[in-house]
Amino acid sequence: MPHQLPTGTTRAQAYEASQDAGINPSANAQFDHIVAHRYGRRSVLQGLLAGSALVATGGLFTPAEAQAQSKAAMPARHSFAFAEVSHGVDRTHHVAAGYSVDVLIRWGDPVTADAPAFDPLRQNAQAQQKQFGYNNDYVAYMPLPLGSTNPARGLLVVNHEYTNEELMFPGLGRQEAKSVNFAGMTAELVAIEMAAHGMSVVEIQKTPEGKWSVLSGSRYNRRIDALESRCILTGPAAGHARLKTRADTAGRNAIGTINNCAGGVTPWGTVLSGEENFHGYFWGKLDETSSEARNHKRYGVPGNWYAWGKFHERFDIAKEANEANRYGWIVEVDPYDPTSVPKKRTALGRFKHEGATPVVNQDGRVAVYSGDDERFEYVYKFVTRDRFDPKNRAANMDLLDHGTLYVARYNADGSGIWLPLVQGQGPLTPANGFNSQADVLIEARRAADLLGATKMDRPEEIEVNPVSGKVYAMLTNNSRRKADQLDAANSRAANEWGQIVEMVPENGDHAALRFTWNLLIQAGDPLNPAVGGKYGPETSSNGWFACPDNAAFDSQGRFWVGTDQGEAWKKASGTADGIWAVETEGPQRGRSKMFYRNPVGAEICGPCFTPDDKGLFVSVQHPAADGAEAFTRNGKVSTFEDPATRWPDFKDGMPPRPSVIVITKQDGGVLGS
Repeated sequence: MPHQLPTGTTRAQAYEASQDAGINPSANAQFDHIVAHRYGRRSVLQGLLAGSALVATGGLFTPAEAQAQSKAAMPARHSFAFAEVSHGVDRTHHVAAGYSVDVLIRWGDPVTADAPAFDPLRQNAQAQQKQFGYNNDYVAYMPLPLGSTNPARGLLVVNHEYTNEELMFPGLGRQEAKSVNFAGMTAELVAIEMAAHGMSVVEIQKTPEGKWSVLSGSRYNRRIDALESRCILTGPAAGHARLKTRADTAGRNAIGTINNCAGGVTPWGTVLSGEENFHGYFWGKLDETSSEARNHKRYGVPGNWYAWGKFHERFDIAKEANEANRYGWIVEVDPYDPTSVPKKRTALGRFKHEGATPVVNQDGRVAVYSGDDERFEYVYKFVTRDRFDPKNRAANMDLLDHGTLYVARYNADGSGIWLPLVQGQGPLTPANGFNSQADVLIEARRAADLLGATKMDRPEEIEVNPVSGKVYAMLTNNSRRKADQLDAANSRAANEWGQIVEMVPENGDHAALRFTWNLLIQAGDPLNPAVGGKYGPETSSNGWFACPDNAAFDSQGRFWVGTDQGEAWKKASGTADGIWAVETEGPQRGRSKMFYRNPVGAEICGPCFTPDDKGLFVSVQHPAADGAEAFTRNGKVSTFEDPATRWPDFKDGMPPRPSVIVITKQDGGVLGS
């Protein structure tokens, strides 16, 4: 039975409502409280965050403080030399002067050699399984050949997060609302949606003229979808009774991967993909007597936002209660072997993974950082048991099946600790329903609740600076946080703007149990005391942003941040989402500059640099969707026939198409220089 949503509700709004709900029932400490205790609640709320601890490290400032600091300091070297893009919103994209934006691949473009040309009026699932999927998210550039740093030829691996049926299909409109009740969804339309999910792998190359193109006939090109693609479950939970279904009595083979958000690249040349909002794909009525009732409720299953359960029993929890346990994992894909089967690595835990960022530790083990993207959820890391062998790729291919999963607790004194999620330790015992490590991993959220992890403001992508080794967590926002729920790292009630938390592993050891933390940026308007935005010196009126989401470091260790304000962009900042270049070190620490701006209704996803920093791949997701009715449309929502923008084709009859773009400097130089 569909979820009861108001008429006109979009899928994006449905997911936002889910994230707003804050289904974490634990009494664990709130990050806002911790920030407030560390820096002083009154000063934080007034936007006066630059206490001595931050000033000493090149801290965050109000505009007046920034001006005084700038005058007092020696002239600072700026890492980013481009002229800023201005705040605003319109139907197309904008990039800094001296740069070019080219559309590399769009929804429906051919991936495999036998893919038909895209015809939006005559879609079918078989064609979509061979074409580029919808709502491209994470992007990984994998140089060819394997092991090289080739900046001009490689494989692009792209996630496809979800679908917007009102923009995909003619004459359909929105289907989630109570008044519609998925009436227009047919078995074929659902099959197209499922085929448009998953991942794409395409070979790309740079021409002598400096332009990038897709090689549609490459042997590497393939689609991984949610309709038919096989995935293998591996690690401690594989084969457990709670992963077994009528279709898979072994509990080791899942069909497809869904809601693939951010990801990461392993040192051995594979790509990790995070299954995020998997709960939304399941429908039916939660049986409170089911052995999975507590587990499903903790993850928000069923979300009831797709009609998949109408035609596929595995997505109806009343008919197959265990199927939801087979999603919410990190999926590992080998793009260099087009015959390889994706593997869901259960050792890394099950939650709404925004992504998974690996880093080789000083002792050779590999740490993987991941955020659970929902309000009041947690920050995690996984540390492998065994060491990475740079000379033996085959020996590394199952490193992620053995190791320890941890969850973070942030303290008000700026320290932090990683708490191990290990069955039999602390409260993770049979008395609390954890009879095996598989139970701990399947119910990672509840295990983290019991350990006392810190409840965060929507942890999204987590990135590691390749030069300094510092770790940066994007906390997008938390509009449901109340004034009595503040802590040191989540310091604002009704936080619509988010913040970036910097973590420093003890002694540079990513396997260490302790770390220290700071706020790099407190997002939002720095001129509005009620908002309390904080940035580094010389941040201009175009340099501030709201809702940090995805991010990337270039090879020089320079930080690039993408935003996702969702439906609330007009209230959060009044500007479209985009990419900002952010200083992380020195006297300009926290300084931010706007580099690129999206078309209306789109979010930034998956920024990814070529090894020479001369190309930046970016996913532009769901153009015309988010908050389109606030864009001079008199409240009208976007549809296939009447979208807020027809980016990137701008042709009558052609709907807006999620696309991967590539940004280059017109003189062929390094971006940002």
